[in-house]
Amino acid sequence: MKIGFIGGGNMGTAMLSGILRQGICKKEEVIVSDLSLERLSYIKEKMGVETTSDNKEAASSAEIVILSIKPQFYEEVLDEVRECFTPEKIVVGIAPGKTVSWLEEKCVVPVKIFRLMPNTPAQVGEGMTAVCPNSRASEEDIKRICEITDSFGKTEVVPERLMDAVGAVSGSSPAYVFMFIEAMADAAVAQGMARKQAYAFAAQAVLGSAKMVLETGMHPGELKDMVCSPAGTTIEGVRTLEKMSFRSAVYEALNACAEKGKTL
Repeated sequence: MKIGFIGGGNMGTAMLSGILRQGICKKEEVIVSDLSLERLSYIKEKMGVETTSDNKEAASSAEIVILSIKPQFYEEVLDEVRECFTPEKIVVGIAPGKTVSWLEEKCVVPVKIFRLMPNTPAQVGEGMTAVCPNSRASEEDIKRICEITDSFGKTEVVPERLMDAVGAVSGSSPAYVFMFIEAMADAAVAQGMARKQAYAFAAQAVLGSAKMVLETGMHPGELKDMVCSPAGTTIEGVRTLEKMSFRSAVYEALNACAEKGKTL
């Protein structure tokens, strides 16, 4: 199975790292194209895969073509490489707003299409990826793509109507979590803790809390109640967050993100 990445940016290389780490394919079975010779040199040195500045070379030699480029470049790149597509190819889009039907239209050739929504924790093997295939993709194709996405985190196959929700709750939300960690660390620093130590405490608290949700299967509200002792410090903090409309702010931020995704 040869995989071609058109675009060697952060998300593409995060995916590639997982693929190689888990042995989904060998280094010689991967090709990456990019306009930046500096970026290609970095990828070749760090990952040992084949690189090229020719998008057509990447598209023609790969069974699975992953479009790891910014949304504004999708149409231009697909115009360039569509002649390399055959009905056996799998074309994977990872950009918000680029729907399955849009990709089918721009590819022209009736290829197998997958729309993915990964997120940046893929860089550390803890990504969350939504997968949406078109009607030409077989169960075996879906299994192959999920094997790839599982190599850098977890995967859920979802209907396309949920992709904007996925973009909000998973794709963009790491930015909000980073802001939350930063804010908690700032408060710890204000209380006299060293900055590096504050980040360690805040980040590990978020990591551990997320793991409790995933591994216990308990409702987040139940887990919150377990921490809130009567007349204690935690419930006082919860009261303050509620007073400052914490939940509402998160809700509105994710809704705004989802609505923006529909316009891209």
